[in-house]
Amino acid sequence: MAITQQIDADIKSAMLAKDRLRLQALRGIKKEFLEAKSAPGSNGELSDADAMKILTKMAKQRRESARIYSEQQRPELADTELAELGVIETYLPKALSDEELTAEIEKIIAATGAASMADMGKVMGAAAKALAGRAEGKAISDKVRAMLAK
Repeated sequence: MAITQQIDADIKSAMLAKDRLRLQALRGIKKEFLEAKSAPGSNGELSDADAMKILTKMAKQRRESARIYSEQQRPELADTELAELGVIETYLPKALSDEELTAEIEKIIAATGAASMADMGKVMGAAAKALAGRAEGKAISDKVRAMLAK
């Protein structure tokens, strides 16, 4: 089942269960999907890869918002953001651990033949595609930089 179809089915079940928080998060996801489908230059379809990019972006936004609300002593708003983040994360693949990320990047460095920091762009391009949705871009970048600097 495509992610968009899964979201639609989950919206119905959240409505029947009267789960307002989950319903709010799912409607937010559907809104983002609809905007991406109707964006200029779009063909009206949304692939699962594009949906994953949108979900990853939404998860990152929720984490950042929760952090800011916590810093501003607004725990009720931070809790709402974290609850929505939990719903969004159910549709994302499991994040890689630090050891798994290191192993994946080592494979990519070996495959690209990178030997120095001059090859970072080549490694990052391959790593960003291979690890999309499973690791944040900053974590990938930091790890690649550390490994190439050795």
